[in-house]
Amino acid sequence: MPEVPPRRSSSGPKKQSVRLWGGRFASGPAPQVADYTDSLAVDRRLYREDIAGSTAHARMLAAVGIITAAEGRAMERGLAAVLKEMAAGTFEFQAGDEDIHTAVERRLTELTGPDVGGKLHTGRSRNDQVATDLRLWGRRELVALAAQVLDLQTVLGRRAEEVGDAYLPGYTHLQRAQPVLLAHHLLAHGWALSRDVDRLLATVARMDVSPLGAGALAGSSLDLGPDEVAAELGFASRFENSLDAVSDRDHVAEALFDLALLGVHLSRMGEEIVLWATEEFGFIRLDDAYSTGSSMLPQKKNPDIAELVRGKTGRLVGHVAGMLTTLKGLPLSYNRDLQEDKEPLFDAVDQVRLALAALGGMVASAGFDLARMRQAADGQGAAAVDLAEWLVGEGMAFRDAHTIVSSLVRDSIERHVPLAELVEAHPALGGEAVRLLEAGVAVTRRTTPGGAGPGPVAEQLVRYRRRLEVDGERVGRG
Repeated sequence: MPEVPPRRSSSGPKKQSVRLWGGRFASGPAPQVADYTDSLAVDRRLYREDIAGSTAHARMLAAVGIITAAEGRAMERGLAAVLKEMAAGTFEFQAGDEDIHTAVERRLTELTGPDVGGKLHTGRSRNDQVATDLRLWGRRELVALAAQVLDLQTVLGRRAEEVGDAYLPGYTHLQRAQPVLLAHHLLAHGWALSRDVDRLLATVARMDVSPLGAGALAGSSLDLGPDEVAAELGFASRFENSLDAVSDRDHVAEALFDLALLGVHLSRMGEEIVLWATEEFGFIRLDDAYSTGSSMLPQKKNPDIAELVRGKTGRLVGHVAGMLTTLKGLPLSYNRDLQEDKEPLFDAVDQVRLALAALGGMVASAGFDLARMRQAADGQGAAAVDLAEWLVGEGMAFRDAHTIVSSLVRDSIERHVPLAELVEAHPALGGEAVRLLEAGVAVTRRTTPGGAGPGPVAEQLVRYRRRLEVDGERVGRG
């Protein structure tokens, strides 16, 4: 979990709370309003980003002469002290701290005095401030998640190398279809995850725009330097339109979709683990450290991690729907509805982070029952398409070949006669074709690029390892 400073009460005299608005109002908000609108419980985890943005803003104010150099240095020292307190967990939040921005400015004012601390918000609104904080946070967290996806991909690649030429049934409609190498099956999940890495990093690229300087909605009459602030915070660029800058939450919706689809891919892996761990399949044995027991049934060993990965994906999908519903009715520019952007994003990141770690450990430690897999894959019906393709190689049209083989399969089932006997007796097939039904033969006949046979899979492993290297460089592991 991200580092979040705890709420602490002051043991000394009660300190004056600070609200970033108030002169227009004769009194403060009713307690019910404060309870409903305050967002500190959610956005306090943005403290590092908020202080980083405020520090860059203070330097810019000093650089353009809006505040003096001495005031700028005092602000920087004060903000550094606030960061130190928050990181150490000694920061004392006050009842009037309605959000992380208020808390930081209030404490800065206590440390530097109102003549300095009161100037920090010059040329800035909470609208562009929170938009900046969230982009800074999302940019860092999504890259970190992409790196964690690579960890799971690495586990899948390692397991694919370990299992060698082991094979199992490939399924369509959850019915046995054709034998495939187990490595091919594991890498299928790995390649899906590579698309998740692409999506996360593409969202980060679109997120990499600084909103600071947009103000509440229209910019400022002050001689601000938004380009300089953007560069100092490491953004690729600054906003082009102030209305769009403070209202844009496309990156949140995109991130939630990316995380939901990543969750779907993890859920699919979880579903297969649940199936494979049953006595009916018996393809996989789960490590005790990644299993749970039953409070009543002594013999049970349950794949709870895989089930929770599957279950929590519904929550991730719900976050996407909720965010899009929030956004779809908002006029330009900022509306308080946008306060609802952070909680689903934070939760989605947290849940996916936990799922990746737990599922990665589960896959890394699981044992495969390779004999059981081979036995399931060696049913003669699994080579039916090879018989049809053998006939095609002899010059027959595929539709005719399909009809002949499917009729033989039906006869085998209905008459309880081994398929090999029927194949050997058929005038278009015979003894040479029977050899296609021998155990382990069918999987070796998958030779097309990207296919499930030994040759293509060996080449695929090379390409997969290279892809992991490239993506490792993209997430900063180069």
